[in-house]
Parts: sequence; structure tokens; C-alpha cells
Amino acid sequence: MCGIAGLLGPDAAKPDVVRRMTAVIAHRGPDDHDVWTDPEAGIALGHRRLAILDLSPHGHQPMHSADGRFVVSYNGELYNHTDIRHELEQCGKTPEGGWRGHSDTETLVEAIAAWGLERAIDKAVGMFAFALWDRKDRMLRLVRDRFGEKPLYYGQIGKDLAFASELKSLREHPRFNAEIDRDALKLYAARTYVPAPYSIYRGIYKLQPGCILSIPAGEPLGMLNAPPEEGAAGPIRLTRYWSYRGVMAAGLTDPIHSERGALEALDKVLGTAIRRQAIADVPVGAFLSGGIDSSTIVALYQKYSSTPVRTYSIGFTEAGFDEAQHAKAVAAHLGTVHHEHYVSVAEARDVIPLLPAIYDEPFADSSQIPTFLVSKFARCEVTVALTGDGGDELFAGYNRHIMAPRLWQRLQKMPRAARALAAGPLGLVPPAVWGRLASMVGGGGSPFLGGKIQKGIRVAGGARRFDDVYLSFLDEWSQERSPVLGAGPGSAGFDLDPPREADDTHRMMYGDAVSYLPDDILCKVDRASMAVSLETRVPFLDHRVAALAARIPLNLKVRNGTGKHILRELLFREAPRALFDRPKAGFAVPVGEWIKGPLRSWAEDLLDSRRMTAEGWFDASIVQRRWRDHLAGRRDSTPALWAVLMFQAWLREQKEMRALAA
Repeated sequence: MCGIAGLLGPDAAKPDVVRRMTAVIAHRGPDDHDVWTDPEAGIALGHRRLAILDLSPHGHQPMHSADGRFVVSYNGELYNHTDIRHELEQCGKTPEGGWRGHSDTETLVEAIAAWGLERAIDKAVGMFAFALWDRKDRMLRLVRDRFGEKPLYYGQIGKDLAFASELKSLREHPRFNAEIDRDALKLYAARTYVPAPYSIYRGIYKLQPGCILSIPAGEPLGMLNAPPEEGAAGPIRLTRYWSYRGVMAAGLTDPIHSERGALEALDKVLGTAIRRQAIADVPVGAFLSGGIDSSTIVALYQKYSSTPVRTYSIGFTEAGFDEAQHAKAVAAHLGTVHHEHYVSVAEARDVIPLLPAIYDEPFADSSQIPTFLVSKFARCEVTVALTGDGGDELFAGYNRHIMAPRLWQRLQKMPRAARALAAGPLGLVPPAVWGRLASMVGGGGSPFLGGKIQKGIRVAGGARRFDDVYLSFLDEWSQERSPVLGAGPGSAGFDLDPPREADDTHRMMYGDAVSYLPDDILCKVDRASMAVSLETRVPFLDHRVAALAARIPLNLKVRNGTGKHILRELLFREAPRALFDRPKAGFAVPVGEWIKGPLRSWAEDLLDSRRMTAEGWFDASIVQRRWRDHLAGRRDSTPALWAVLMFQAWLREQKEMRALAA
């Protein structure tokens, strides 16, 4: 795993600029670094290397193809690169002079030289974000993997087209304009993350998953005031080489109706993905939370491994938040070499000041804290860790996949006026009361359940269609006025446009897979792990696993009110059902309670009305109302308030950085 950065434009003749851009992401690649420039063409590519395959100098980047035409700065892993090499050899495309080493970077650049970019990517199985310079056509191409496991930002800075793995690299450009995009801030306040193609900065964008951005040298680019659209004319062209919408459409028209057939196919394709992703020239382990997803990955990993797998988990002392004992029981059954670390409240809180620098832009999924801690813990022994991310999106694992259709089915039977009348007083019942009632009827388990029930009741009063119900689970200001000042009137803007054949549950899964997964889950894991120079790999997101999952019908994903049925059945082949007979908990920390208690002074300082009014980003009266309700227990506003707090903390850090640079 690595970090990349570069420029196309006049400042490419100054390699020191790109060296500064790569120096600030040294954590992504502590093992090696270099900058390649062609001043005449106006191109500079920088690279930081975390050596995983071929630890020798033969893996050094930026790397040239043997014929000298292509230069690549590459971040990622090709899990089938030995197969691609064999295919190149079989068709007489072995590089002139033979292979220099055994890195997947060399495989990639030679495949591009032999077959062209799109055909090479079509054959690639892996995660990646890379910059490719074509010396013949004088064209820069930026490429991101299918699901967006690896990040890639770009934008026009002065007369340069700049790109990098992280925003902190772009801020090193001498003409970087740190203007906050109010519309992106509004999206962030709603979702708790900034969705692609936007970033928190105006004019700086995220390349969307499955896309190629082509930028010619020597042509006026104009002002890049909006992200390029697929198929639009202009010097900068965006093309999509892979679409999850297409994958879902193909799966819905070719379903696997047999549960046994689906199980056998899933065992084979997921097992292959895990075996390939466990290959490295450095130590490899796996995260294990004790939930269905990570346990399935570890179970199959151990099944196909000749030695005990190294697994890692962390635990907390707070009731309702500690999953470590479940992970320990799973590890004991599977026979892994298990490592667990119990985190004190103080240790977890000490991570909070690091978050603005780790994530570079406001990011408010509070599970970023345990994700960083488990990454730091695992990095003491391994350089690569497999994770269970992606299982919820592909196999209907989120509670909303079950709750939202059920809620809408009931709401449709009631007149809207009656719903609105009932929602008023019921929506005022405190979350703690709803949580206790849910526990009494056997629906407890999650410490956040009471707040979710209360929110669902409020939504019930105004919902006109199913989308209103679903979006309420994702928009922290659903049916309320946004606290962001000066933003446009647009909504939270979720993509709920999968194939026409999709039912409501698959529409939710699609929306989660193309936005929440890349921009929240994968962003969270990438930044947290790379901050400690740990590479994470995600077997569920092998695109062949995703294609198979799309063919598995809903009745094999959701059964008896529980999601991930087919995945559970696969896991129960390797581990007893009793180990997992408990409600879904998630990977969370009690920040909602912390900001009422030990973090209250920190929170109140950041939420100070005078400060917010002077800064001009949030309506202080709206934020303060949510804050008072949260403190009083009338409403659980943890995600909404955490988003404001993370923005305020990030904003303060940006000001401090500019003051130091002045």
C-alpha cells in the first residue's frame, strides 16, 4: 500500500512541490519514496511506498514500462497479478528483457503497455488508485478501483491539475485555496461524511469509484468549478469502466434460486478471494469483532490456511459496547492466534485530537476511534490485515434493510393525518424509555436502539413514500432545517436509482454500496489503518464476490426478520450458531455519553454560540437546541452533534496549521 501525488502543469517543473506533497503522507509509505518529472511535458509524479510484494528495489516507483511509454504511480494491490503475468507470457507479451521483479506494479504497467488501460483494468482483481502518464499521447489518467477502497483527490490549483491520495498533500501546493464548500458542508452535516465527487474544499473533488479521469497535457483546462460528468465534452473526460448498477441488474435477471447452490458458489468465490488476499511478503492477520462478517472472513481464512491465523480485536469496559468477549469465543473455536486489547476510556478519548489530521476533512463516523485503535494494535505484529467490511451492503446486513420496509408497510395502512397526529406525542418519549421497552419485548441489544425508534416515529408522521423512510435513517437532519448557513437548497442527494427490477430492500443496498460504503466505511478504514502504515484488505469487495451476491435473491439474504441469511449459513458450516445468537451491535464507542460527561467541556467550547456565530458556518440556535435536548435526554442526537463537533475541531486545526505556516 502506498501514497501518490502529482501535478500536471507549470509547477511540475519544480519537483520540490511534489516532494512536499509526498512527504506529508509518509505514513502511507514509510519504506521508499521518489519523484519523477518531465518538465518539458509539464508532468510530475510522486510516490511513497509501503512494501508488501517484492520488497526489493525492483518495486520502486514511479515505475516505467519496459518500452518506456508509460509511467505509473500506484497505490494498491492486484491479487491476481501472477495470473495476469502468466497470460501475458502465454500470448507473447513478456516485457522486453524479461520481468525485472515480482511486484504487482510491474505487472500492471506491463499489462497496460500490452493491452491498453481499460482491458488491463478489466482483468485486474484488486484495490487501487493510480496515476498513469502516457508519454506518447501526453495524457494523464487517474484511475480508482471499483468500490473505492483506495482514495484519490484531484482539482485545479492555480494553473496546475493536482492529485493525491489525501487532501493534506494538496494543501502543500503554494497556491492552494482552502475555501470551504458550503454545499459540501450541508451534505456532510446530513450524512456525517462528505460524499464523492465532492470534498470539503471548493474546486477539489474525489474521483468516483470505477472511474477514469483523462487530462491532456498542453491544453487549456478552463476553470474546474464543478466535477466532470460522465460523457460530457471538454478537455477533461470522465469515463466509467465498471458500474455496480450494471452488476446488480445482471444479478437480478440471473438469480440463483437454490440455497445449496448459492452456498457452494459463495464458499468457492469468497474462499478464493480470501486466499489471494492473504498473500504477501510481510506478516498478515485479520480483524475479528465477533460479528458475522469478520467471523466469516476469519473462518474461511483459517479453513484454507496451513498455519493458525493471527486475529486482533479490542474491547471496552462500557456496557453495551464491548464485543471483545464474543471475538475471543469465536477465535477459540476457530483456533486462531488471538490478540485482544482492552481500551480505557482515557485511551479512546486521546484519539479524538488526532482525528482532524488523520481524516483531512470533517468525518464523523464515531467508529473511527476503535478502527484506529485496532489498526494501531494490529500493526505491532502485522503489516496487512483482512477485514469484514462490505458484507452488510452486499448481503442486507444493516438493521435499516429490515426495519425500513417493515415500517413503511405499516405506515401505508394508516392515513397520513392520523400518523402525524400520533407521531407528535410519541416522538417526545425519551430514547431511554423506548430502549427499555424494546428490551422488555426482546428487541434490545444496541445502545442506540431507543434513539432509532424515536427517530422512526418522527419520520412516520410526514413520510409520503418509502424513500422518505429510508433516507431518514441516513440524513441526520431529515425533515428538519439544516444548520448549515449559506448552502444551496439541494437535498442530501442519495443515489437510489438501481435497476428497475430492484425491490425497496435492494434499492437500499444499492444506495449504501455506492455512497455509504466508499465514502464512510472504506474512507474510515483506509485513513485509520494507513495512519499507522497498516494495509487493510477487503475480501467481500472482490468484484466477483459482489457479482455473485447480486445473483442471490432477497429470500436468501433476509429471513425471519434477520439479514445476511446466506452468509450466516456459510459461517455456521465452520462455527456453531450459538456463538452468534445475539443482536447486531456494530463497532461503536459511547461518544453520545462522553459528550454529556467527561467530554462535555470540550464539546461546549466547540459549540459555543458566539464562536459559531462569528465563524458563520452553522446556525448556532439550531445546533444549541439539539445540544440541549441531547443533554436533557429528550433526544439522542449523537451523530448530528458529533458531525458538528468534528467540523469544529477540524476547522480549529486548519486555523492552527495556517498560523504556524505564516
